[in-house]
Amino acid sequence: MKELKKEDIEQEVFDLYDDYAHNRIPRRLFLDKLSAYAVGGITAGALLSFISPDYVKKIQIQQDDKRLKSEFIEYDSPKGGGTIRGLLSRPADAKEKLPGIVVVHENRGLNPHIEDVGRRAALAGFISLAPDALTPLGGYPGTDDKGRELQRKRDRNKMLQDFIAAFEHLKNHPECNGKVGVVGFCFGGWISNMMAVEVPDLSAAVPFYGGQPKENIDKINAPLMLHFGELDKRVNEGWPAYEAALKKYNKVYKAFIYENANHGFHNDTTPRYDRDSAELAWQRTIEFFKENLL
Repeated sequence: MKELKKEDIEQEVFDLYDDYAHNRIPRRLFLDKLSAYAVGGITAGALLSFISPDYVKKIQIQQDDKRLKSEFIEYDSPKGGGTIRGLLSRPADAKEKLPGIVVVHENRGLNPHIEDVGRRAALAGFISLAPDALTPLGGYPGTDDKGRELQRKRDRNKMLQDFIAAFEHLKNHPECNGKVGVVGFCFGGWISNMMAVEVPDLSAAVPFYGGQPKENIDKINAPLMLHFGELDKRVNEGWPAYEAALKKYNKVYKAFIYENANHGFHNDTTPRYDRDSAELAWQRTIEFFKENLL
């Protein structure tokens, strides 16, 4: 069987996966449509396997990395889901209080990739908290398909409150300097945008390909850094109106659109990953947090 490479996959396959991953088409229809691209010795099963996340091989920073203190904690979210579980990570050799980062998952709960991103933030010199908004339903269930099913059962505004509560928990943590930012991906990008609207003392927000707020943009105090993939038409169509509002209210922001990058380009567990764009976006993100949280 032919070994698949990213360049073998037509853009329509990535667009189709995006529709499926964001609940716009059911699994059966997704698989039916996917089979149309199973040509030239490529089977539908091989396509599905190739575009699905690989959490085993792609973790950059292991759970037991000795450079970190990383542990699961619980915190209170009285306006959200009650008690929420999250991964708290910070450098093992920290000698002083650290700036904080809330790391917000995609639309499938706290999977191994987002745990990894939380640890990456900690290695960059921050105390990070990566909550699992699926905690009230038992937590991330082990697969993204089941995670998406669970997350659809929760009200997204209640989940927003869970991440606002994470901000408060981190801000008041004895190892935090009191300055806290947020970074989020997809659903987490929307959460990051909304936290900028809802949290007056948020110090910085970095939405990756996230949905945009439609109102109360004048309330934003935090500087924003926004990352978009050029091929992500679904999310990008809301950006011009959002940017116009940010300009209208004289908000501080930076926005980057990465050439030939898909939605999810930062997630290195799927072939939508674009290494150059992802590494540049993460470098910019860490520098932005250091500028605003230290």
